[in-house]
Amino acid sequence: MNIKVAYDAVMQTGECPLWHPQEQALYWVDIPAFTVHRLDPASGAHRAWKLASEPATLGISDRGGLIVAMRSGFAHLDTGSDDVRLTEIVAAPYDQSITRFNDGHVDPAGRFWVGTIYEPRDKPAAEMYVLEQGKLRKAWSGGMTNSNGSGFSPDQKTMYHADTAAHRVTRLDYDVASGTVDNQRLLHQFSMDKENNYGGRPDGAAVDSEGNYWVAMFEGARIVKLSPQGALLGDIKLPVRCPTMPAFGGPDLKTLYVTSAGARPAPELAQYPLSGKLLAIEMDVAGRAEPSYRSA
Repeated sequence: MNIKVAYDAVMQTGECPLWHPQEQALYWVDIPAFTVHRLDPASGAHRAWKLASEPATLGISDRGGLIVAMRSGFAHLDTGSDDVRLTEIVAAPYDQSITRFNDGHVDPAGRFWVGTIYEPRDKPAAEMYVLEQGKLRKAWSGGMTNSNGSGFSPDQKTMYHADTAAHRVTRLDYDVASGTVDNQRLLHQFSMDKENNYGGRPDGAAVDSEGNYWVAMFEGARIVKLSPQGALLGDIKLPVRCPTMPAFGGPDLKTLYVTSAGARPAPELAQYPLSGKLLAIEMDVAGRAEPSYRSA
């Protein structure tokens, strides 16, 4: 694979790459650095916004700018200004001392689905929320510790989801009209044995135009490709041990951007010196344009 460094600075925990088709630009976050980044790949121009609360995931707003899911809740970020101009949409519905928003995607109808991470990790207490026209509702709770890997199938009938702590990817029946899901069942179970046959645990993901599911394997130094039925179709070996999320972008949506964690142990960084940098991989398959969040 032709893997390049798209942005050379090291992120502590780079996450949520998001291609903006109208701007032809890539956005992403560095969670512990409280920062939203923007890159124009054609010119190399870079901008950043330092927030007061950790940003976890992003959505394109139908009113311009971005919707940011932060530990403190959802807000609109005016990306037309170099200053930080945030407008709160709704406050977080949980105890912020032990929980924060994590991975998320906008669905085909313009709803923003964002799960949480329960930071004590001593029980499966994470939840999934949906932001719909400025109002927040809980989609489901329990059964997971670190909500990740969300995505929607091209036929709009399936939602994918990963629980990183359980090394498990599931699929749910999804109804685009009502914005509801049910019938959650296993798509693929990755090994939890870190001594034998360990290939990482599933983090963020993207769904391509053919319906296949590409998931970053944290600590596995790879992106895994799963079929809609859960079959392992292959993987992409990466020069970072802890990739966090892929996203399709570029003018033809055939560039796979990959964020990663750079705040890692020294021996790992010596072996993987590109850790924390934004990577770009030229692909044979295209992704799909990310829907915009519908504010009304």
